[in-house]
Amino acid sequence: MSVTVLSDRMTGLIAPDAGVTTLGSGFQFTEGPVWSAERQQLLFSDMPGDTRRSWDPEHGVREVRRPSNKCNGMAYDGTGGLVVCEHATSRVVREDADGGQTVLASHFRGKELHSPNDVVVARDGSIYFSDPRYGRMPGFGVERESELDFQGVYRVVPGDDVRLVVAEDEFDMPNGLCFSPDASRLYVNDTPRGQVKVFEVDASGGLRAGRLFAESIGEGDPSTGVPDGMKCDRLGNVWVTGPGGVWVFGADGAHLGIVEIPEPVGNFTWGGPDLRDLYVCASTSLYRIPTKVAGVALP
Repeated sequence: MSVTVLSDRMTGLIAPDAGVTTLGSGFQFTEGPVWSAERQQLLFSDMPGDTRRSWDPEHGVREVRRPSNKCNGMAYDGTGGLVVCEHATSRVVREDADGGQTVLASHFRGKELHSPNDVVVARDGSIYFSDPRYGRMPGFGVERESELDFQGVYRVVPGDDVRLVVAEDEFDMPNGLCFSPDASRLYVNDTPRGQVKVFEVDASGGLRAGRLFAESIGEGDPSTGVPDGMKCDRLGNVWVTGPGGVWVFGADGAHLGIVEIPEPVGNFTWGGPDLRDLYVCASTSLYRIPTKVAGVALP
């Protein structure tokens, strides 16, 4: 592996010769990684395999749930519950440590959601998720007709209504989400358009003043890499999957470089004792790469 350096700022984030370690391989399509600081453990999804797995330094890769409702994005909330996007059921659910489950979102305006894809939890406990149609396609979910005629980004407060937080025509297929380090901005990428947009988060949790942040991230070909998973580091740089690996943008939108990965990347997250290890879900494999910058710990 190597790092394409387009700005001197890139070398402050990751060494140009940073080594990649393969933690597991032979999966169908890895996605949705989330790190537990409490357990020092990574969870990740294999949607076509309908399986959720874990990785930790002591046990390596283990299967933890099958079937998994072809789950995709996952995030921990402030109480330690696991918030999960399920492709097969079109739901966002919360799983408790004791095995209990609560459905947080399944419908909007009386119509079933497409297939919740990526999810982030705000500091106030509210949950934002994207809802493209990928989970209604063969392999990645259950093939079936959609009820909604647009693909949106939503916010839900547990026990309250599901609210659309962007205009219905804002995206073709909204996908990856991430907050800025201070949670004042939410980044959302659009896979077919090869774009990232950024929105201001207002006092009520709504999104406003949306603008284009980055564009021309690939040509929509999943075999070479497209905008999908996305995270901010602690300095405010935006890391997003794209052709060749993971593309890195400064908070000012400047393209700083590309972390090259051997396979097309679906998603990634930071983990490890100091949140400086990048865990990368790339098609059939799980990789780990050391970085010089820590990820954002939310919530």
